[in-house]
Amino acid sequence: MIYLSNMIKCFLVATLLASIIFLIIDVIWLSFATKSFYRPLLGDLIIGPADKPVLWAAALFYILYVFGMALVVIQPCMDSESIFKTVYTGFIFGLVAYGTYNLTNMAVVKGWSPTVTFVDMFWGGSLTALSATTGLYIAKKIVHY
Repeated sequence: MIYLSNMIKCFLVATLLASIIFLIIDVIWLSFATKSFYRPLLGDLIIGPADKPVLWAAALFYILYVFGMALVVIQPCMDSESIFKTVYTGFIFGLVAYGTYNLTNMAVVKGWSPTVTFVDMFWGGSLTALSATTGLYIAKKIVHY
């Protein structure tokens, strides 16, 4: 019973930490990259400085993404002694998720940049790997799992 309790505690702490890490780093990235990277390559497809983003859609993305990261990356990697399993599982999950979005846009949105597609896919994989791995690593130390 104590094992199950620690396992659940570790899972919840890891998910919370991974979501905080993911959100903070992604907001920092977007605050710099929107002006200097995305806007020059995507032009009017990106919301301008005077426009407001659709916050409920952004919030729903983060909630769904963290849910997926928790179930597809964190939970299956909890019992692994190797940190590299979390790194590569997180990278693949992020690559696939961001790739689905970007490759679909590239296929159907006129003017979608191939550079944005591949940079964003690498970003999604890297950010997910870093967030999930760091969150799980710290959670295991806190919960002693």
